Amino acid sequence: MLEEFKNIKSTKKDLKNFGLVIGIALLILAGFLWWKDRPTFLTFGAIGIVVISIGFIVPIILKPFQIIWMVFAVIMGFIMTRVILSLLFYLVVTPTSILSKLFGKKFLDLKLDATASSYWIQKPKRELGKKFYERQF
Repeated sequence: MLEEFKNIKSTKKDLKNFGLVIGIALLILAGFLWWKDRPTFLTFGAIGIVVISIGFIVPIILKPFQIIWMVFAVIMGFIMTRVILSLLFYLVVTPTSILSKLFGKKFLDLKLDATASSYWIQKPKRELGKKFYERQF
């Protein structure tokens, strides 16, 4: 994660994009608030326009905000990756394993056979014609 913090890019183009994206998000929020007839839509709209303007005129001013935002994004990405993978494991892999054990299904042949000279499974020979190469599946 520290390596990702070091790789946060803050070039002029990145700062312009950051200002544009955050400004548009604030303008969309202002539009939603205007639609819901909330008086704070003017504040969010003004901040959105200011952020977009700063992003195009003097983007270096946005650098501290961009770095804080990107550090927050890296931390959230680290946390959410673990949450999503944990949910996937406990909601998909574990029930699949339990059901396969209940029904006696074995996905791998892991039995040791002392008399076997090899565990290579021979496939039956078949005619390899034009149809085989056109439809390999």
